[in-house]
Amino acid sequence: MPYNNGSMSSQPRSQPSPLDVAIEAAQAGARILRRGFGQTQRISHKGLVNLVTEQDRRSERAILQVITSHFPDHAILSEESGRHGAPSEHRWIVDPLDGTTNYAHGYPIFCVSVAYERAGQLEVGVIVDVLRRDLFVAQRGKGTIFNGRPASVSSATTLIESMLATGFPYERERMQLALDQFSHMAYLTQALRRAGAAALSLAYVAVGRLDGFWEATISPWDCAAGALLIQEAGGTVTLLDGSPYYVDAHEIAASNGRIHPALVAEIGKAKATPRPT
Repeated sequence: MPYNNGSMSSQPRSQPSPLDVAIEAAQAGARILRRGFGQTQRISHKGLVNLVTEQDRRSERAILQVITSHFPDHAILSEESGRHGAPSEHRWIVDPLDGTTNYAHGYPIFCVSVAYERAGQLEVGVIVDVLRRDLFVAQRGKGTIFNGRPASVSSATTLIESMLATGFPYERERMQLALDQFSHMAYLTQALRRAGAAALSLAYVAVGRLDGFWEATISPWDCAAGALLIQEAGGTVTLLDGSPYYVDAHEIAASNGRIHPALVAEIGKAKATPRPT
């Protein structure tokens, strides 16, 4: 079903745009996750603490079915099943359930993330906050739309007035750096959160619910859609050292822009301390 917001989609109804397809796909995945939430989950492990549930896979199948039915020649990178299709200038980047551990425990913070990239440039980003039914949508050059209305980043100008969020890695050997960054930033900010769903935290930065987010170990499907949402809402997205962000990087620093120099400077001061033996 085409997304009618006046200006963001100009394709004929008979030929859905990538924006319309991204929304349709994300909503298809979200419906499956809502139906399965709170039920007993069949859980497998991709690592010591990296879970995957049956609902991850069901959501992914529904999302990929929507995308391939409209764009069978496009490449797809999806968290659970990896790469699909031949290399192409058109690529979809999918997280069918961001916040899997939350979902498996019945903790109600998780989302679906779908991004579309053309020739290496993000063009569309859609995130659905599944239980709240919040819809975050961005199209390059057209701004960010939150539940049908234009959205923008916050106006905070200092770290001490900011609420930030971050994420922790699955890899235990990388945990100390994340903890040291968390500890360092906690003293410098008004509040610091770790929700367990990076894509949703990025969406919250885009609409001003958070002032910034960073993570030192992250995958493209966690942040592709969220990065575009923030950029189109007037914010800034870089790597942790302030250099330009790119989709296949495995780190991100994102903010309303006003606090960004201070954010990356302070993150850079936090170094992993040796673990006691």
